[in-house]
Amino acid sequence: MTQCNETGVIFKRLGRRNVVGDFSGGVLTSDGGAVLLGKLDEQLGLLEGFSELFTDYRNPNATEHTVLDLLRQRVYGIALSYEDLNDHDEVSRDPVLATAVGKGEPTGDGRRRERDRGRPLGGKSTLNRLELSPPDATADSRYKKVVLDTERAERFFAEQFVSRPRPEPKFLVLDFDATDDPVHGQQEGRYFSGYYKEYISLPLYVFCGDELLVAKLRPGDADGPAGTVEVLKWLVPLLRSRWPNVWIIVRGDSAFARDEIMSWCEGNAVDYVFGLAKNSRLIAELVAEMALAEARSKRRGRAARVFRDFRYRTLKTWSCERRVVGKAEHNAEGSNPRFVVTSLGRLGRRGWGARRLYEKLYCARGEMENRIKEQQLCLFADRTSTSALRANQIRLWFSSLAYTLMNTLRREGLRDTELARARCDTIRLKLLKIGAAVRVTSRRIWIAMSSSFPLKDLFMRVWRRLEALPRQPACVPQRC
Repeated sequence: MTQCNETGVIFKRLGRRNVVGDFSGGVLTSDGGAVLLGKLDEQLGLLEGFSELFTDYRNPNATEHTVLDLLRQRVYGIALSYEDLNDHDEVSRDPVLATAVGKGEPTGDGRRRERDRGRPLGGKSTLNRLELSPPDATADSRYKKVVLDTERAERFFAEQFVSRPRPEPKFLVLDFDATDDPVHGQQEGRYFSGYYKEYISLPLYVFCGDELLVAKLRPGDADGPAGTVEVLKWLVPLLRSRWPNVWIIVRGDSAFARDEIMSWCEGNAVDYVFGLAKNSRLIAELVAEMALAEARSKRRGRAARVFRDFRYRTLKTWSCERRVVGKAEHNAEGSNPRFVVTSLGRLGRRGWGARRLYEKLYCARGEMENRIKEQQLCLFADRTSTSALRANQIRLWFSSLAYTLMNTLRREGLRDTELARARCDTIRLKLLKIGAAVRVTSRRIWIAMSSSFPLKDLFMRVWRRLEALPRQPACVPQRC
């Protein structure tokens, strides 16, 4: 039977020994690896740059947490799996997170008010000012007066992308996609989608490889590609301002095969490859190829593909004829024709043959869908549960900042290691959620991680790599 005595609780007996527990272990944390996030962010200047997009109307004489402090606490918290503001009433006690944020007094013993002592970080009621301050807040507002410039915030991730030191690329593939963001309340902009069979918002994402360039929250009744041309109008000039000769290809599913998008690309020397929804006219173009694919499939006993290039124009919506690649596939389930429309030619230095264009270029867009899922499932991009669309957009950007940090940690710190292609939640579990004892003296903050931590060599290897990264100045988008 469990017993209690002055030394603790006797849980059980093993041979001649009692298993005894108590609460005298000192200050402990489960987030010892948070120091990696702090170091990486310090080198990148990521959150320092984003914090400059806020205007802080609070009285500086009554402010204990700067905007940068609050932003780091919120974004590091998301990376560490604390997705809700409510979590921070307890997380605010964590001395390692406070150290990563940059708090000089990680115990919180020097706080002004007695009730705040022991909490070096802000609680939920302080953090929510970042999200809930209205755009017209001023110094005369009562509580929420930390205002984000959303126009510059929308361009922040692309500005970070072009400002980062890297070799000049020969070409950039911009992946556009819209995804469902389920909502479960009376959120502004919610809409019941018959396709997804629930109430949703519909964010628009743009990735270049695994790097996030745009995360724009839209009402649930938005058309899938809505806003694509508007994004291209500022994104393409931004990319070309850094790399004037870069070849830009825009890629997306069949929702983006709209004449206004393709015409804009054609008029601005931007190539594209989009899926194209099948119809009877398109299928008729593949009759011979489908018969050939079926014959090959039956003869070989496995799926067979035959490709065809042809010119095509819709009856009403397209302004001109365009190149279409048709994939005639036959497998165990029957015929599976698919189509893409592209501005890319077949021949020349930049030529793409039909099979290569479909299999190597178009199908690679599935990797972008994995990155969206990673952000939603691992970094809580779907926690858009406030009532206002603006506040939910800011939450989406906080998740995007956490993704940028974790993806950079993976790319720079974990390259050529067993975690080089791990998901963000795996990296969190392996490298960030480390048990540690914390002791604060007048001259040092001791973070004693577990001696039995199995990846301590990898941890130190990552730390040395982050230390070696060139420190970058904070990038702040200018006002348009």
